Amino acid sequence: MRKISVLGSTGSIGTQTLDIVRENGDIQVTALAVDHNITALEKQIREFKPRIACVWDERKAAELKTAVADLPVKVVSGMDGLIEAATEASAQTVVTAVVGMIGIRPTIAAIEAGKDIALANKETLVTAGHLIMPLAREKGVRILPVDSEHSAIFQCLTTLGVGAPPLDWAENQTEDAGKKAACGGSAGSRSKNQLTKILLTASGGPFRGYTRQQLQDVTLEDALKHPNWSMGRKVTIDSSTMVNKGLEVMEARWLFDVPVSQIQVVIQPKSVIHSMVEFADGAVLAQLGTPDMKLPIQYSLYYPERRPLGGERLDFWSLAQIAFEKPDTETFRALKLAYQAAETGGTMPTVFNAANEHAVARFINHWIPYLTITEMIEAAMSAHKAVSHPTLKQILEAERETYEFLRSRY
Repeated sequence: MRKISVLGSTGSIGTQTLDIVRENGDIQVTALAVDHNITALEKQIREFKPRIACVWDERKAAELKTAVADLPVKVVSGMDGLIEAATEASAQTVVTAVVGMIGIRPTIAAIEAGKDIALANKETLVTAGHLIMPLAREKGVRILPVDSEHSAIFQCLTTLGVGAPPLDWAENQTEDAGKKAACGGSAGSRSKNQLTKILLTASGGPFRGYTRQQLQDVTLEDALKHPNWSMGRKVTIDSSTMVNKGLEVMEARWLFDVPVSQIQVVIQPKSVIHSMVEFADGAVLAQLGTPDMKLPIQYSLYYPERRPLGGERLDFWSLAQIAFEKPDTETFRALKLAYQAAETGGTMPTVFNAANEHAVARFINHWIPYLTITEMIEAAMSAHKAVSHPTLKQILEAERETYEFLRSRY
């Protein structure tokens, strides 16, 4: 019986994770955590019977505690509660599906407690990859990607017999062979020069082909109409601005230990190819499938085992063709800014991410027009002097300073 903790259990990734638990029957949920949706959480508690349930909002947590008083579940709240859910003693894997930088501290705590991480929280590696990956290596835990693109890259690389990062992705290929074997790979199974390029695919979102002038009149409802994927509001808007792909570039840089210059974004409108990798001899491997997040979620929970999964299958006869395009980084400047942030490094990715979080929240509340999202990111980056190799305290300080700067300007 596998045991997992799910942070962000009422969101898109969290609910699909619980669908997989329900469908397989051999995973036990030991902890659940949400922001404020206690109605949905109560139903999950009664079905999955976790030992710990966390609600970020303290008042809502008190309401939940009364509602589930008949059950043997410990209700906690705030950051301390989130960390308690992430480090629940019996959990082997923590699914980090919370949105935003709130996911960093519980992820660090889970790694320190020896938990494998099924990573769906981009911000963790975007802002603190230089802290997370060495810590995971030190503690001997696996970072298993849940994003469809990073899972696709990972699945392609497993054809080399490589285990889950970071244990098989260290610069030093003489790491302990036993530890590598335990993670599904073998010592020295990946030479650093074999992987020459990561081809990160993107659908282009709902505004692919738009001009900047056309984007001036975009509404919230327009931005939430993704052509292929069903995701949460914030991620869907990030996909429309190409911010999401920029965050994925930064995430891939840390997850797979490659320079940003070796990560190329390719528009693939049908979301059939989820990503590709190119090797030194020119061979390109791709992972294809229908746009269904359950596949990467299930792969992260059962890795290296592949289990049957229901749903639609890719029909190549009806597919006919797969088209590719170069991203328009002048119209969608956020992607160019993401590469700049990644190349600068230090606290600059934190500023990129924090500015976007702040701007998207304002857009969702109808306080700013659509194009102001990218404008706010650029303004925050221009005003920031990056700190190299920041501590967690400096990362959180950069986040706070970014919010204060934008509040004073917009």
